[in-house]
Amino acid sequence: MRFSDSFLDEIRNKLPITQVVGEHVLWDKRKSQPAKGDMWACCPFHSEKTPSFHADDRRGRYHCFSCEASGDHFRFLTERTGMSFPEAVEKLANLAGVPMPKRDERVEKREKQRRSLYDVMELAAKYFEAALSANIGAKARGYLHERNITPTMQSKFRIGFAPQSRNGLKEHLAANGVSAEEMIGAGLVVHGENIAVPYDRFRDRVIFPIADFRGKIIAFGGRALSPDVPAKYLNSPETELFHKRKTLYNGQGARQAAHDGKNLIVVEGYTDVISMVSAGFEASVAPLGTALTQDHIALLWRMADVPVLCFDGDEAGKKAAIRAVDTILPNLKPGFSVRIARLPKGQDPDDIIKKSGRDAFAKVIDDALALSEMVFGIESAGVLPQTPEARAALEMRLRQRANSIGDQSVRRHYVQAFDEKLHKLFAPVNDRYSKGNKQQYGQKQYGSKTGRHTSPLSVSDALKNSRLLKSDFSSGLSAREALILVSLVNHPNLMEDRMETMAELDFTSQKSRQLLSLIIDIVSVDYEISSKQLKEKLIAKDFGELLKNMQEYLNKQGIWQIEEKIAKTDAETGLKHALALHYKSVALNKELKAAEIALGDDLSEENLEKLRDIQNQITSIDGTEALIEGFGSLSGRTSASF
Repeated sequence: MRFSDSFLDEIRNKLPITQVVGEHVLWDKRKSQPAKGDMWACCPFHSEKTPSFHADDRRGRYHCFSCEASGDHFRFLTERTGMSFPEAVEKLANLAGVPMPKRDERVEKREKQRRSLYDVMELAAKYFEAALSANIGAKARGYLHERNITPTMQSKFRIGFAPQSRNGLKEHLAANGVSAEEMIGAGLVVHGENIAVPYDRFRDRVIFPIADFRGKIIAFGGRALSPDVPAKYLNSPETELFHKRKTLYNGQGARQAAHDGKNLIVVEGYTDVISMVSAGFEASVAPLGTALTQDHIALLWRMADVPVLCFDGDEAGKKAAIRAVDTILPNLKPGFSVRIARLPKGQDPDDIIKKSGRDAFAKVIDDALALSEMVFGIESAGVLPQTPEARAALEMRLRQRANSIGDQSVRRHYVQAFDEKLHKLFAPVNDRYSKGNKQQYGQKQYGSKTGRHTSPLSVSDALKNSRLLKSDFSSGLSAREALILVSLVNHPNLMEDRMETMAELDFTSQKSRQLLSLIIDIVSVDYEISSKQLKEKLIAKDFGELLKNMQEYLNKQGIWQIEEKIAKTDAETGLKHALALHYKSVALNKELKAAEIALGDDLSEENLEKLRDIQNQITSIDGTEALIEGFGSLSGRTSASF
């Protein structure tokens, strides 16, 4: 019977090849590294005394450097034992715990169609390559020249150009016998109920082919050449071949380079990868228009034990790094982690390589932080807590981070590492409480214009008690964060035009960040997902209880704007209002920290007045909730409630 590629891949992924080969050889203990799945033995296919036979779990391959025998799990059994291919598949499926498929004509037809789609994608890639080389591709070649993407790199990555035509590719494929159904299945044309005639998806764009780990093209990414298009970058939609949450750009090339000892580096985009490869960092990959997922992490760890995540030095890059940390921590296991490279503010890898050269970027990679250091930096924000309460809060946040790790051994060592860092951090005596400053704090008071004396710390207390920042929700989330999250869950279509905005939200708690990140990941894959479907996926990820608590809390407060059945316009208005207040809350928090630091350094009337000014702003904002004229009329309401 015909076995699907996905079925065979599942066996390969679940069963280390060293386990299969290990039943037939004795591993050389001096050369082998069991922890890395990197094993050596005397070749079972010919007689030898010095081990030259190598099996590698990361690649799922064996190779003899003497007799050149090479292959995967199935080939090893067929050549070593004389089994037929179906017999080898059945044996390995049982070892891997993968149930054998029943013969299904529909599945076999689907696999045949899948193989045909590879041919369609190859035809499209050649069409785009030819267009780039022709006169019509002059503008695209100019763009590539400006980005320092040489003809050699263009050829290596098979870069092409999609002309400004609604039917150019479609007509080319049709002339080569490709049906409309196959064009749609490959994601190459735009179609739908309201579209009378399907048309080319990619138009007037530089085209970056996206290949799987076998090197077969499964999708395309297009960079717009015109500045007035809605999306600068456009990827193929999800298809039978392409699942962006499980795909890495340059995955095939990076896997080989990582196996050869190069640092595996994760950057953010196509041009970053190409620039890195041009500079000698061949083991570079990028996710495709989505945050790093658990599937991405699993792919990376199959290529390298400790890949380096390299994010842009802007605010969006920082947010992406934090989201990546939230995804990676629960999945850590002994020997596998990540390091995180810190880029200069406002620069991406391509900028550094162009301006400062390869060595400058190599230093950035060498200086990358261990994951534990990154987590500590996120939670401490580089500030020494001054009070016992603040120190206890930092300790609690770090303990929560460590407790999110699934592996018991790794979790224990993270707890120990954080305890050691806290001990070092809290050991020095803070100069603020030296004898001179103690006397100043004890004897000198600053009064307001009314003559009332005010302690500098009372302003912070007032800010924390403000309704704008107050968190009286039992889960630890603020009420406003709960409002934003529940609005998105009940109305996922509100994410359609504000995906980047949501990804950059600065939430205060780890729970809210994790939930928001998961919502973004789910909706980015399926923009048309219903509220019911989204809730089911969130419940499957153990967020059901949290969603229920948030919904009940908001209902008790009379906040109806998040309800699932209200008009989209009203739901969107409520979300916009909550976001506006959230942004103000974040801004005030930052201003408060700066003002408190300034006051600690200089107990002057001017610095104290700055703190009072923040307090006045909070008081002013508290009175503005729900001043939206006609708000709620489309949902049968006459006034707002929050």
